[in-house]
Amino acid sequence: MNELEEKYYSNIKEELVQSVIDKKIDTYFTNRNKLSHYYNVGKMIMEAQGGEERAEYGNGLIKKFSERLTRELGKGFSIQNLKNMRRFYLIFSKRQALPVQFMSW
Repeated sequence: MNELEEKYYSNIKEELVQSVIDKKIDTYFTNRNKLSHYYNVGKMIMEAQGGEERAEYGNGLIKKFSERLTRELGKGFSIQNLKNMRRFYLIFSKRQALPVQFMSW
């Protein structure tokens, strides 16, 4: 390649590499934001259940939330998904190595 072609090649390669890097960054922030939302929803479910790890009426409340959220917002709010969000909160709220403020940016 001559000097001009080499320059264009380098610029094209640099642009494509940056595109891959940008995509990885977007994926990272998307995942980080999802985790933050799941943590916060899990926390609110726990609070709605009175803060008890094993609330007796907890499953009924989650079922009500699931039905209403699904009706108003569409798919993605099954009973199991909401239970998983609650479980996610329970697990990570107890971990010393991962401060709660990490999840609330």
